[in-house]
Amino acid sequence: MPILCGLLADLLLKKELKLVTAESCTGGMISAACTDLAGSSNWFERGFVTYSNDAKTELLGVEERLLKRAGAVCEGAARAMVLGALAHSHAQVAVAVTGVAGPTGGSPAKPVGTVWFGFAVPGQVITEKCHFEGDRAAVRAATVRHALTRLVELLG
Repeated sequence: MPILCGLLADLLLKKELKLVTAESCTGGMISAACTDLAGSSNWFERGFVTYSNDAKTELLGVEERLLKRAGAVCEGAARAMVLGALAHSHAQVAVAVTGVAGPTGGSPAKPVGTVWFGFAVPGQVITEKCHFEGDRAAVRAATVRHALTRLVELLG
């Protein structure tokens, strides 16, 4: 992850942009990966760990009725989380993740390994769903890797 974080840092610094994260299933792992890099205070603005639905609602403004209707692991939640992170920060770039890391909590519609991502870069908001194989640690690590990789792609 240090190489990905270095690439991300270079892009954000070059474009004079700051990053905010909104994390559920990763519990702050994306923020930790970013802030492991010396000098990250120049481009990392803040991170929200919104593991519970209440946290998503209170800190990011995700509508409670969306979470009750569709659950936290859905496209709408990822979009609301990434937009809420931007609205509640001074950043211009955001990533949000919400998923089922396992080993429990999955369903036929949302099996363990299902993760929704929200990305916001100047001029666009993108959501995407991925499915990662493996145990809890593998799903979470793959989620962090994908989040960082996509940010680099979108900013590059």
